[in-house]
Amino acid sequence: MTIHHHPDDELLVAYAAGELDEAWSLVIATHTALCPVCRSDVHMAEAVGAALLEDMPAAEMAVLDDAALARTLALAELADEETPPDASSAASASGETDAPGGIPILPQPLRDYAGGDADTLKWRRLGAGAFQVPLVTGRRGAPTARLLRFPAGTAVPEHGHDGMEMTLVLAGSYADAGAPFARGDVDVNDAEVAHRPVAGAGPDCICLTVTERPLRFRGLIARLAQPFIGV
Repeated sequence: MTIHHHPDDELLVAYAAGELDEAWSLVIATHTALCPVCRSDVHMAEAVGAALLEDMPAAEMAVLDDAALARTLALAELADEETPPDASSAASASGETDAPGGIPILPQPLRDYAGGDADTLKWRRLGAGAFQVPLVTGRRGAPTARLLRFPAGTAVPEHGHDGMEMTLVLAGSYADAGAPFARGDVDVNDAEVAHRPVAGAGPDCICLTVTERPLRFRGLIARLAQPFIGV
């Protein structure tokens, strides 16, 4: 598997520093489980951060409330489940193994977070053969994360964004503005982009998508359906 599209360095460094919220942390942890290049970059950023911390004076730790503590522990678990930099153990730790039934679609961090692999989850219909599994609901305006599933040849309705959108391909493929995206690739779009991705031939395209704000659909039918499907 060759990955051609990656998150930018700023996101990887922010992830290593523990500065990302739940949805962004989930997509970066999942990508690094598949991508040895970004995994190595994250470990390097962590090492640099650890070295800098050694030179800093001690500071009193703030007291977390129960909700903040729970979120912190959840993100720590994601980091712990991320694959190690050692190439010999990377496939095993990420779930990329020759297990009965084939290689899991969802890498280990995402599989644990979602509660199972793609074929065991409860998919909700979106229409036109598409389905979703909401993962992070975006309370208080925070980014949302969801799994999306589209059959071959299905086009996502044309839409724009009021913030950043990041899509990680987990199975199948799709084309966006003529560029192909396959397993492990990350597609990043901002408020200046309007696009209409189309699922490629072959197996269903399954993606993990994080959005900062609800999508801005161009078509009337998609806009009318948006409050009911929650995207």
